[in-house]
Amino acid sequence: MDITPELLALAGVLLVAGAATGILAGLFGVGGGALMVPVLYEVFGAYGIDDDLRMPLAVGTSLAVIIPTSIRSWRGHLARGAVDTALLRRWAAPIVLGVLAGAAVARFADPVVMMLVFVTVAGVNAVKLLGGSPWTLSDDLPGGWLLRVYGAAIGLLSSLMGIGGGQIANVIMTLHGRTIHQAVATSAGIGALISVPGALGYVAAGWGQEGLPPDALGYVSLLGLALFAPTTVLTAGLGVRLAHRLSKRRLEIAFGLFLLAVSLRFVWEILA
Repeated sequence: MDITPELLALAGVLLVAGAATGILAGLFGVGGGALMVPVLYEVFGAYGIDDDLRMPLAVGTSLAVIIPTSIRSWRGHLARGAVDTALLRRWAAPIVLGVLAGAAVARFADPVVMMLVFVTVAGVNAVKLLGGSPWTLSDDLPGGWLLRVYGAAIGLLSSLMGIGGGQIANVIMTLHGRTIHQAVATSAGIGALISVPGALGYVAAGWGQEGLPPDALGYVSLLGLALFAPTTVLTAGLGVRLAHRLSKRRLEIAFGLFLLAVSLRFVWEILA
C-alpha cells in the first residue's frame, strides 16, 4: 500500500479517535464502539466501500478493537474492587450466545437494522441518565431465567451495535438498584465477554463476501484494528481515573450527553 498524504491524514484521524475511544472506555465502562462505529462507517464510505458492507465492517472492526480496551478497563475497575464478578460469571454463557447470534444476523440484515438498534438503545439510555430521577424496577437484579434473558439481550444487541455492552448493561443494572459506578465497572468486564466472540463471529460472517477492502479479514479491517488498538489501550487508564473522581450525578450527565450525541448522529444517517 502506497503511503500518500490522504493515507497519512486518515491514520492521524484514526489515532486521535482511538485515543478518545480509550478514555471513553475507562470513563463510562464501554468499549468505545459508540464512537468507533460512526468514525469507521464514514472512513469506509470515503474509500468507496459499498453501503451494504460499511456498517457490518465498521461493527466488526469495532468489536476487534474493543478486545484490548475492555480488558484494560476491566482490570482497572477490578483493582478498585468495583466489579461484580459473581454477576459476570452468571452472565458469561448467555452473553456469548447472544453475541454469536448477532454476528449471524449481521451477515444478512440490512445495515439500517443495526443503526436502529444503535439509536434505540443509546437514546433510551441518554433519556434515563439526563432525566435525573432514577428509574427503578427493583432493589436488586432478578435470578433464574430472567437474568439469563438479560445476558442474552446484552450480547445480541451489543453484537449488532459493535459496542462492548456498557450502554445496555448500565441501564439494566441501574434499573435494579445498582449504583452507576458499579454498573460502569461491571460493564467493562462485560465488554471482554462480548468483544472476543463478537470479533470472531464477524470474521466468519464476512468470510468470502465480495467488495471488502484487501486488508479485511471477514468483517474486520486489519488496518482499522492496527491504528485504533494501541491508542485505546494507552488511554483507557486515564478514563478509569476520571470515572472515580467524578460524582455520581456528573458521571450520569456526561454519559447521557455522550449517548445523546451518538443517537442524533445515526438518526441523521437513517433519514439522509
